[in-house]
Amino acid sequence: MIRRSILLDTVIDIVVRTVLLFSVFLLLSGHNAPGGGFVGGLVAGSALLLRYLAGEAEEVVGRVSIQPEALMSAGLSLAVITGAWSWLSAEPFLSSSIFEINLPLLGTVKTTSALPFDMGVFLVVFGVCLAVIISLGRVKTT
Repeated sequence: MIRRSILLDTVIDIVVRTVLLFSVFLLLSGHNAPGGGFVGGLVAGSALLLRYLAGEAEEVVGRVSIQPEALMSAGLSLAVITGAWSWLSAEPFLSSSIFEINLPLLGTVKTTSALPFDMGVFLVVFGVCLAVIISLGRVKTT
């Protein structure tokens, strides 16, 4: 067994956490700025790929507690339900709506129906990235 560098482990851990946090930022700011579910999902997938490339293939593949297919199907279902939700108000498919939510500590927060759609796209893209990384981890070289 090859002993990895403590410095590499520490740096990779910090970078992966930062990249995952940035992917959430991209997801949440996507309907008002560049970003969204697709880009956020790719950035989150790149965090897993970075950990995989750092030599922790067994850790990435072994620690996955949810199947990528479940992520992809949940994301696709959320995106379709969000798109079809506008039909209930006699609007075209994927019409955007604005919601105001009163939160105890934050006050009134405005959001649009694009956010759950972006969350669904995020889950689909992240699930695909996870499936690719898992399939790469199962490849054995002789």
